Amino acid sequence: MSGPRLAIADCHNDLLMSVLAQRQAGVEDPFGDFWLGQLRTGGVTVQVLPIFTDDVFAQEAALRHCLLMIDEAYRLAERYGDEVAIVGTSDELAEAQRTGRIALVLAIEGAEPVGRDLAVLRTLHRVGVRMLSLTWNRRTALADGVGEEDTGGRLTSIGRQMVGEMEQLGMLLDVSHLSRNGFWDAVELVQRPFIASHSSADAVHAHPRNLTDEQLAAMRAHGALVCANAYGRFVGAPYTIDHFVEHIAHLSAMLGTELVGLGNDFILDVYEVTDAASGRGRLPNHGDDFLEGFVRPADLPSLADALLARFGEAAAAIAHDNLAGFLSRHLA
Repeated sequence: MSGPRLAIADCHNDLLMSVLAQRQAGVEDPFGDFWLGQLRTGGVTVQVLPIFTDDVFAQEAALRHCLLMIDEAYRLAERYGDEVAIVGTSDELAEAQRTGRIALVLAIEGAEPVGRDLAVLRTLHRVGVRMLSLTWNRRTALADGVGEEDTGGRLTSIGRQMVGEMEQLGMLLDVSHLSRNGFWDAVELVQRPFIASHSSADAVHAHPRNLTDEQLAAMRAHGALVCANAYGRFVGAPYTIDHFVEHIAHLSAMLGTELVGLGNDFILDVYEVTDAASGRGRLPNHGDDFLEGFVRPADLPSLADALLARFGEAAAAIAHDNLAGFLSRHLA
């Protein structure tokens, strides 16, 4: 049996949420039972692992919950050391790829665990976090997310300091979820290339979570990478892989194919597993939440086929090389 047609580098999979929830519910090996096989079937060689703060943990428990997810990442990396490796430098990324292991990059989605403390940011960098978004959809001490767009909020003074500290550390700034005014504030501040870990094109489907052409032009000027998001509500109708590829094509037209990657945001299994473990019934069964036949890493070969049909030789760069190369250049 042949393997996947393209190697995949994915900038956003919330699998640590489900791993932690299942282990807290008594499941002995949730990563090995499900996620490792999914990643291998999909051809994933680089996986960014965001650490998301759910609403219930968004205040005093945020840092604690973040540390528990970091611990889960190191536990699974120790258990499956022949299969995966947490990487924090370009050399570690190269070594993981040389040895055929999946390179795992730790990120924080929404800065609630950091609070207002530069020292916490530095400590999280020391334990391996290499990417951080200042917000999720809500307001943090650093900035407003897209859910607070009506406030007109930009970065706060501590948020501006945090961006400077991140650049000193070599931690990547992630602008996905950031309000548009916050985005422009960040663009004025940054000195290094930054990233949108899971955002698609507003011109293809208008949504606050997608990037406008004006934003894309600014990102191109900064050498920033945009990783396309396959969540159905951001892709828009029709909810198909081909329509997702239309987003990728527009991003490529605006940025050049060398600044486009994948941030698939496979959330169906994460929410179903997390909610089953916690006893919550949160995720509605809406058809527009997910793309037809494209909801988990094992479905990635179908995207590979679509990318090859649309982009030819450039498909490998979009699927893998652009994100892997960006991380290799900027991990520190």
